[in-house]
Amino acid sequence: MSAISTIEGFAPHQDYQTWYRVSGDLASSRLPLVIAHGGPGCTHDYVDSFKELAAHGRAVIHYDQIGNGRSTHLPDKGGDFWTVDFFLGELDNLLAHLGIQDRYALLGQSWGGMLGSEHAVRRPSGLKALILANSLAAMPLWIAGAAKLRAALPDDVREALDRHEAAGTVTDPEYLAATREFYDRHVCRVTPWPEEVARTFAAVESDPTVYHTMNGPNEFHVVGTMKNWTVVDRLSQIEAPTLVFRGAHDEATPECVQPFIDRIPNVESEVFADSSHMPHVEEKDACLARVERFLEKHD
Repeated sequence: MSAISTIEGFAPHQDYQTWYRVSGDLASSRLPLVIAHGGPGCTHDYVDSFKELAAHGRAVIHYDQIGNGRSTHLPDKGGDFWTVDFFLGELDNLLAHLGIQDRYALLGQSWGGMLGSEHAVRRPSGLKALILANSLAAMPLWIAGAAKLRAALPDDVREALDRHEAAGTVTDPEYLAATREFYDRHVCRVTPWPEEVARTFAAVESDPTVYHTMNGPNEFHVVGTMKNWTVVDRLSQIEAPTLVFRGAHDEATPECVQPFIDRIPNVESEVFADSSHMPHVEEKDACLARVERFLEKHD
């Protein structure tokens, strides 16, 4: 297989810069695929494996959302700035900058899927295929699912989480170790974490502005501005054919995902039996093959 060409650049958005990378040829006849990473406040690194889909002849576009990674950081901005509408505007700007706004596919992972569903309910004419990966239709469903998963943790882990959250000491090493117990079960079951996954978590730790503002200190203690978010009552407006998938051990529990399956008119779904929140890492070959099969139907 020949080497896949890549280009990197920046798309100016308002007064800021969105870093992006294109793997493959944007002039290809196949649908270009845009990857929206999770968080809010992560980076493209942990979803890097999707670039391998460029070997099938389609362009794959990764980007770091503003506030994160190689894009402009704004540590002084608060909750009034970090909004769904801001990130939707950034995505629209990137599509236009790359000249693909009339024909593209979008894969949103976790928070990226929340963003993807918000994008899709607006019925953009260029969106030809949507993939909602390990995502959620409503944050209250996510919080309820996380509580069930948390209740199944060992007693000492649960006790440490409860005690430090009550005391407000969520940066204590004991709390962080207990958090990692949850992550190793329900975020990424490959241990030690692959380098690209570790890079994303290190990036969040170095600048947690967006993550802490919109989400909270971790995946299961959601106290940020998105805690009441829902798209459930708007899902019937999505016109693009949609693939929804999750892992069997995912922190995105079945209840989080079911509204997508019930309410999106043209939808198919998949569960990866040996994965949690990152099938693209935990069962990479199977996950990428499933995504490619779906995209080929809509090229």
